[in-house]
Amino acid sequence: MRISVIGCGYLGAVHAACMAKLGHDVVGIDVDENKIADLAAGHAPFFEPGLENLLLEVQETGRLTFTSDMSRAHGSDVHFICVGTPQKKGENAADMTYVDAATQALLPYLHSGDLVVGKSTVPVGTAARLAEMVQAHEPGAHLAWNPEFLREGHAVKDTLTPDRFVYGVPGGSEDHAAVAVLDEVYATPLGMGTQRLVADYATAELVKAAANSFLATKISFINAMAEVCEATGADVTVLADAIGLDDRIGRKFLNAGIGFGGGCLPKDIRAFMARAGELGADQALTFLREVDAINMRRRSRTVELARDLCGGTLMGQRITVLGAAFKPDSDDVRDSPALSIAAQLQLQGAVVTVSDPQSLGNAARRFPELNYVANTAEALNNADAVLLLTEWKEYRDLDPFETGTLVKQMRILDGRNVLDLQKWRAAGWSIRGIGRP
Repeated sequence: MRISVIGCGYLGAVHAACMAKLGHDVVGIDVDENKIADLAAGHAPFFEPGLENLLLEVQETGRLTFTSDMSRAHGSDVHFICVGTPQKKGENAADMTYVDAATQALLPYLHSGDLVVGKSTVPVGTAARLAEMVQAHEPGAHLAWNPEFLREGHAVKDTLTPDRFVYGVPGGSEDHAAVAVLDEVYATPLGMGTQRLVADYATAELVKAAANSFLATKISFINAMAEVCEATGADVTVLADAIGLDDRIGRKFLNAGIGFGGGCLPKDIRAFMARAGELGADQALTFLREVDAINMRRRSRTVELARDLCGGTLMGQRITVLGAAFKPDSDDVRDSPALSIAAQLQLQGAVVTVSDPQSLGNAARRFPELNYVANTAEALNNADAVLLLTEWKEYRDLDPFETGTLVKQMRILDGRNVLDLQKWRAAGWSIRGIGRP
């Protein structure tokens, strides 16, 4: 099929490349000329494992091009809206400026039979509003909502072989014309057994918000249990293993640590609360306020644990923070708990050095006052304490004996509970975990 992808940020760039991999002719469109130039040269403007190789592969076939010219959407059968929905400044609500602008810019190039497909995470009610906009301009065009469920670090796999598709169409009818079109777009993964659900607009929009809210709740739950474990001397990792064996609960996302961050979970649960308030259903989501509060409290609690590790004061302590991205296999520092903790440590008098395999450039733009060192051994040199805050494999695999020769004092805080405490203690380290004795 002929496909246009409007917005070539994280979601759009991955989606465009993967649609071309599935055999479609794709044009990616974005207003950022620098981003378009990078993508056209086969360079991803962000770190995502496997994406650059995929970009080069599909561009060699001639099935993928990038442009800043919206008129290039003309002639496509399907138009995916993949622009961002950031949190509004000073508010919890989502900023719909980019979604509205992208849709408005696309209208002059729509023809009867075209399908506009929203993939951005939006407040419930957006699809119905945009559908009216589309059909007012071109009555023969349709709009569907097809939420994305990408995990950063696994985005290519999650697009090519997702665990489910959700199609939001008017009335949730299987007979709607958009269903057959989307089935053709996704014929390959559907043929491999990926399940699909057809729903009405509102349900499709709520699926992403509900999924992220549930995951955030699960993370904050185990972090709340970590606080109780620290007060009682219990071990939160064994606790998580035990309750995770109950198949009604499951072990995934029950890893206590410094909390979640990134460009999705924090802003999505806040936008969900804001939209519920607008609809008069705010009491149904009051629990998410505590989920958010628990998550943010993990950052200040980690600073307290670092202070305890350093003998009661941070003033003048040379602290090495391992990790700046909000998760491994990503260079995304948006709302990163690791970077936030590093900044708080410096504000309280510590001399902070931050290291990360991929995100130091983005981190330096956000907190230029911190010291950044790419080489792990160099960053560890002469440290009074080490904080492992993003669980990159190279940090998980650190040898405690070799690492001990680099630092000034053998003190480490495992903010992700990924190290073997006994092994590190046997090597002479004073080590603390999160919610672990």
